[in-house]
Amino acid sequence: MDLDTFFVSAERLDNSALNGKPIIIGGFSDRGVVASCSYEARKFGVHAAMPGKLARRLCPQAIWIRGDMDKYSRLSHLVTEIIEEAAPLVEKASIDEHYLDVTGMDRFFGTQKWMHELRQRIIKESGLPISFGLSVNKTVSKIATGEAKPNGEKEVQQLAVKPFLYPLSIKKIPGIGDKSYHTLRDMGIVYIETLANMPIELLGRVMGENGKVIWEKANGIDNRPVQPYHEQKSIGSERTFETDTTDMKFLHQTLSKMVQDVCFDMRKQNRLCATVTIKIRYSDFQTHTMQARLAYTSYDHVILAKAKELLDKVYDRRLLIRLIGVKVSNLVYGAQQIDLFEDSEEMIKLYQALDQIKHWYGKKAIGKGKAP
Repeated sequence: MDLDTFFVSAERLDNSALNGKPIIIGGFSDRGVVASCSYEARKFGVHAAMPGKLARRLCPQAIWIRGDMDKYSRLSHLVTEIIEEAAPLVEKASIDEHYLDVTGMDRFFGTQKWMHELRQRIIKESGLPISFGLSVNKTVSKIATGEAKPNGEKEVQQLAVKPFLYPLSIKKIPGIGDKSYHTLRDMGIVYIETLANMPIELLGRVMGENGKVIWEKANGIDNRPVQPYHEQKSIGSERTFETDTTDMKFLHQTLSKMVQDVCFDMRKQNRLCATVTIKIRYSDFQTHTMQARLAYTSYDHVILAKAKELLDKVYDRRLLIRLIGVKVSNLVYGAQQIDLFEDSEEMIKLYQALDQIKHWYGKKAIGKGKAP
């Protein structure tokens, strides 16, 4: 199941005037990229991950929206809850995509009918358009979902897998990026049927281990199970500046905001971290990172102090900075333990109050400032 143009659909829930218009979600500057776009914008050649400058040139009449990840996360969580309440086995592949294993449902109800009713329930309760592809494995189901869009359904039974796949472009196969696509095109391979009938040894020699995987997918072979649980290994945030900078006060302010967001996400998930990593990218695109261990914590002031220390160590003040990032890792489940020597009652209550406001109104609603 895949939510159709999810970010755009979420914005249209709040503003029906956006319906039927070319919408682009992303940063306003020329250095930003397209996070998502409506089907109306796609007709002009706009697509996700495209540089904002090019998208403006292709579709100058598009309405640009910066986007609200808090809102998208809430809606994604709502859809996940509906699916998990109904389906026996669910894997959340991304913020807008889910795999469901409904093996055996046809013995009691009819799998296609069951999926149709689940889709209608999601649309009714969330207001979001969603499509699904129903088939024998992840690969064929994902391709079928793409063919069902927008806001549709498609079933591909076992005997119909190859007739369904063969006429499609090789670009439809998950895992074939631009590099693999051009490699295969140079070999004269345009459609999945041609790829499926290639000797697997030849693809292995040209594309390595990935050649075998692509050949299997072209033949409708995919034995990966639906895995309901993925351990999150890190939480992070990055920011690319509109203008490269060496302003340390501005860099520290930016780092402080990112650390607050990351730490709030940790506390919301009842997680603690033991490692913090700083990343900077200079104007010549050289990227440097530095990390440090600390006692398990989710407190902003502890992590920010270490992050600033790392930034001061890794930063070469002769060069302009293009991007800064912070990441916490070595995550474990657990509540923040109070340090009897350092954590005052006022500080603990402050974190609780800040988190409550952010839970109600989103991460942007409030933050900690810096005393003059």
